[in-house]
Amino acid sequence: MSDSRRNLKAIVDYLLEYDHVVEVGIGRRTDVAAQLVQAGVAVTATDVYLRDVPDGVRSVRDDVVDPDLEVYADADAIYARHLPPELHRPTLEVARKADTDFLFTTLGGDQPAIPVERRTIREGTLYVARSQPG
Repeated sequence: MSDSRRNLKAIVDYLLEYDHVVEVGIGRRTDVAAQLVQAGVAVTATDVYLRDVPDGVRSVRDDVVDPDLEVYADADAIYARHLPPELHRPTLEVARKADTDFLFTTLGGDQPAIPVERRTIREGTLYVARSQPG
């Protein structure tokens, strides 16, 4: 198994503890959402553009900077891959309003712009921000 596949598996394994997740900014990277759905997790994928998503994944056009909070209301967790620092705080605010955890990875050497717990995964770090501070 390649390093990138192990990294994806680590993210999926961590998210399996949740029944319903929302992926922010799915773009064209649909592999985590597909694996979660296959494992029985309900997945809603958001992006500023409507995207093609795997069967079983609900696709919603939404911008986390100006969100429709109904999209996130029933989620147990919100996650994002390669999330740029300028979206960390807005996504955390959505997670707090939805009373849900927020998990994300960053690009390259970007550091989180919000308080987080760090989980080491194969090719980097999975950052976890709880819905309630402290």
